[in-house]
Amino acid sequence: MENRSRLASIDMLRGLVIVLMALDHTRDYFGPALFDPEDLAKTTPLWFATRWITHLCASTFVLLAGTSAFLRGAKGGIPALSRYLFTRGLLLIVLEATWISFSWQFGYNVTIFQVLWALGMGMIFLAGLVWLPMPAIAGIAALLIVPHNLLDSIQSNHPLWLLWHQRGFWPVAGNYGVYVAYPLMPWLGLIAAGYALGPVFKWDAARRQRFLLLAGAALLLVFAVLRSGNFYGDPDPWSAQGRGFVWDFISFIRVHKYPPSLLYLCVTIGIALPLLAWFERIRPVPLLMLFGGTPMFFYVVHIAMIHFLAGPYFLLRFGGLPDGGPAGFTLPKGYEPSLAVVYAAWVVMVAIMYGLTRLWLRWRKRSTPPSAPAAAAST
Repeated sequence: MENRSRLASIDMLRGLVIVLMALDHTRDYFGPALFDPEDLAKTTPLWFATRWITHLCASTFVLLAGTSAFLRGAKGGIPALSRYLFTRGLLLIVLEATWISFSWQFGYNVTIFQVLWALGMGMIFLAGLVWLPMPAIAGIAALLIVPHNLLDSIQSNHPLWLLWHQRGFWPVAGNYGVYVAYPLMPWLGLIAAGYALGPVFKWDAARRQRFLLLAGAALLLVFAVLRSGNFYGDPDPWSAQGRGFVWDFISFIRVHKYPPSLLYLCVTIGIALPLLAWFERIRPVPLLMLFGGTPMFFYVVHIAMIHFLAGPYFLLRFGGLPDGGPAGFTLPKGYEPSLAVVYAAWVVMVAIMYGLTRLWLRWRKRSTPPSAPAAAAST
């Protein structure tokens, strides 16, 4: 029973961040705006909150990928785990560079390296790390995460630097280029940290939950202390806005994601770890368990689906589609960004994905030979 509770908490947290991820992507297509929701001069508290809450997604997902790798290795051994991580990582990178990049654009002028790229490279990196002693893995994780903001002042368009530490566009040839949204350095550290967290899930429930709560509180305390005086850990300092407490608080928690700053990781993982402890204590939520147990299917399907369905919505309501990019973005006449539309569309998208995921699981169950081991069908 304890083992099921432990693993259910991981699936539930993964399912929660997947649902939040769908909110962010629904906002991209059903609520495009000429302002950045994190631009304090143009946003509103609700637009900011809608964007900020989705910061939990990538960091939590990468951390849990490392933890899940440890639990897999505890069952099957290091050699099998290393092979799995390497091949799975390659698959994720290929998916990112092909279908996922196409899904964002419904075209192919840009290869976009985002979360699957970071996860894939992280798994390949972890395929080598798992042979090391756990203290060495934890040390490497810390060396990749803690000091990386010391490199923020280095600005370069060299492709290797873009891949390692700085978000940016690399023009390859003609109209084609590569956009690196997830530079690798801190993400590699985070998946290693998730692996180093793995042994905690072999502890008894009371000890584990106490640790997760205390670790989360410690990370939030580090965030608050370092952020309070803009001492270290984020390239974007906060400041009093002169518009009341709410705007001061928004400035305080507005942290840098590309690449994820130390403070970004402190605040998001500081929230995620107590959620893991809490999810062990409550009854599993079927919706979250469903999505958390089938993350690959959800991710591969949902971007293209949201992108596709936004087209008819804009054509039927406004007679035109959003067009262009940040340098020349245009919106249909009469369109105004609406959070009500975003949230309504999000609920519909989650409902559709629920139905599609159930259908896919039913089909997979029918197509799996009775003699095949259950693990062979796992996502």
